[in-house]
Amino acid sequence: MILFKALRLYFTFLLLAISASAFAQDVVKYVQPLAGTAVATTASAIKHGSGYAASQANTIPAVTTPFAMTQWTPETQATENKCVPPYLYKDSLFYGLRGSHWLSGSCTQDYGSFTIMPITGKLKTNNYQTSFKHTDELLTPYLYQVNLAEYNVHAAVTATPRCGIMQFTMDNADSLYLLITPNSDRHEGYVQVDAQRGEICGYNPAHRIYQGWGKSAGFNGFFVIRFEKQANRAGTFTGEKILSATSLKDMPGLGAFAGFKMDKGEKLVIRIGTSFTSLDGARKNLQAEMPGFDFDKAVVTCKEVWQKALSQISVATDNLKDKNIFYTAYYHTMQQPRLFSDVDGSYPMFATGYKNAKLAKGNYYDDFSMWDIYRAEIPLYEILKPAFVNDLVRSLIIKGRQGGWMPIFPCWNNYTSEMIGDHTASVISSAYLKGIRDYDANEAYGLLRHNAFDIPANKADYVEGKGRRALDSYLKYHYIPLEDSVPDAFHKKEQVSRTMEYAYDDYALSQFARKLGKTADYKSLTRRAGYYKNVFDPATGMVRGRYANGNWITDYNPDKKESYITEGTPRQYTFYAPQDIPGLSKLMGGPAKLESALDSLFLKKEYWHGNEPGHQIPFMYNYTPAPWKSQQEVREILTTEYSDGPGGLGGNDDAGQMSAWYMFASMGFYPVNPVSGQFVLCSPIFDKIILKLPNGKSVTITCHKKSKNSAHIYQVKRNGKLSLSNYISYKEIMNGGSLEFFMQDNPDAKWATQPQYQPGR
Repeated sequence: MILFKALRLYFTFLLLAISASAFAQDVVKYVQPLAGTAVATTASAIKHGSGYAASQANTIPAVTTPFAMTQWTPETQATENKCVPPYLYKDSLFYGLRGSHWLSGSCTQDYGSFTIMPITGKLKTNNYQTSFKHTDELLTPYLYQVNLAEYNVHAAVTATPRCGIMQFTMDNADSLYLLITPNSDRHEGYVQVDAQRGEICGYNPAHRIYQGWGKSAGFNGFFVIRFEKQANRAGTFTGEKILSATSLKDMPGLGAFAGFKMDKGEKLVIRIGTSFTSLDGARKNLQAEMPGFDFDKAVVTCKEVWQKALSQISVATDNLKDKNIFYTAYYHTMQQPRLFSDVDGSYPMFATGYKNAKLAKGNYYDDFSMWDIYRAEIPLYEILKPAFVNDLVRSLIIKGRQGGWMPIFPCWNNYTSEMIGDHTASVISSAYLKGIRDYDANEAYGLLRHNAFDIPANKADYVEGKGRRALDSYLKYHYIPLEDSVPDAFHKKEQVSRTMEYAYDDYALSQFARKLGKTADYKSLTRRAGYYKNVFDPATGMVRGRYANGNWITDYNPDKKESYITEGTPRQYTFYAPQDIPGLSKLMGGPAKLESALDSLFLKKEYWHGNEPGHQIPFMYNYTPAPWKSQQEVREILTTEYSDGPGGLGGNDDAGQMSAWYMFASMGFYPVNPVSGQFVLCSPIFDKIILKLPNGKSVTITCHKKSKNSAHIYQVKRNGKLSLSNYISYKEIMNGGSLEFFMQDNPDAKWATQPQYQPGR
């Protein structure tokens, strides 16, 4: 009996160990940081993309932690110019390791960055870049390492949320010099060498683009560097001129250097603190997050952070490529929004010249690529990290409070009015409706209402980017006519697209108003949510430019990029009414006509996955008599528009939106209308998926396939019970449980075809 109990106990521990081992699998190894660093090679990118912005995913191989202040990346492009990421796969010259604030997957600009370059032998401060090959690199989310053969040194970097630590390993005994340069293209910045303190510090002033282009952003990118050993030589330089001054400010090509006598195999470790508030803030961040010089321990810690973050979702499949793409996408969704506050809560005030404030709780974030991420990335984290989304909402409220208007697309801690729409309304309304509410809801609503109903009293505020563009026309005509060219915006014209996106935002705000009991606003905004119908031309069955007198533009080609459409064609934008797809369907003549219109788009190969306004389109068959076509088209996009190679993203990743789309679609559900809390279903590509929820619950998604090629749903079960709907709610997800897909090779023409089983009702 004792032996039996001992054996039973042994096997119990064995099973627990096996289970723990399976759960603790190394998912970080699937992340491929080079993905998106080369020109896109997907079919729709080749057909629809034009120019650098559309053909490049613009991601960087960032060593960082989730949503960190600073990303550390190898630098192959020594500039902060717009649409030039710090690293391009095609490049062969290495300029150093950069502390970067690049908006991942964007066509914007880096700002407040600085670079550290190791060289050996004789000191030189100009033309020091060196050749490298990709085979010389080790790339992971937690460690970048490169062998610089010309200098006989290996350089490596790892990260914390606000700091970095670098290690330089010598192949030969030699002099090692570290060159530190603020990356200002405007010949600005500051460096200071403090030999007694063993420190080099400095800053790079940030500047705005889009609205207010070129103006000071009102803060700097600060850095403080501490060295493990005493430098034998240190100083400053401008270009190739080496100076005796211990500090320099606002000069072309300025930088600082530190030199060390090194033995063969010797390692030099440096610690770097960053901040957007001050040098003292950078020092405090450094002391709190990186108090010692143990590089290997820092690498292990950073890997553990990524392991924990990425393990919140586990996927089971024999297809290694799909796993690589999934976890790489997951990594890309955690680049922005960017942490902007120091460890003590200090942060630069929004749109305010060089003034700081301090948070009472939480963190302050910026760099919201709002036109993109409201669609899928924010909804993803409403599921995975509601507390993080709450911090995002609080950050947006702070911006509105300090600037007087809710920002449209807040980046570099300023108004930009970049892109169109007013999708902060979607993000905050969605969060509130989902029970994410640790903030002053009435203040949030008031700021959003201000944007939706009011026009700045003076032109200067409007030109700065405050308020909605062309709101006066929108309110007067119930659409934006072609006569209004929207001159005070980076994206001028685009009247039809702007009308449609304002209508969605009005819907979003109407739902917030309804919850707060603001009945008059609710009714008014609900009417406005239907304004998208005013740019729908019944004669063509598509959206079309319209004049103030009601006439339609006569020169019309639905498959040509037009000035009244944002980055697309009338046919593509016709399907943007996520708040009212049944209403759009009715305009077209009913669900069967919507199905035909979708068929036409895909048959003509006019679907462009590389641009966000179409991301909901493949899922819209779930609102027609043929939901199986969503399963078919989504599978096709997952197969053809994503890869695990450097060119495997079909357009700008846009701070993670393209990647969030992949994650949702591959797991089998997607937020067509983010505010509604309804996620439409499609067929997952994985055999099993487990989402660990922050409330301690989990969702297990299982696919039962009749064959390995089965991709069409014929039955769905929720917690073991048959579910007839082709969507699932946010509440159901957050309650945890099981979701089972039963799939076959051929389409099921009956599954979820009735309107009562479809979303938006």
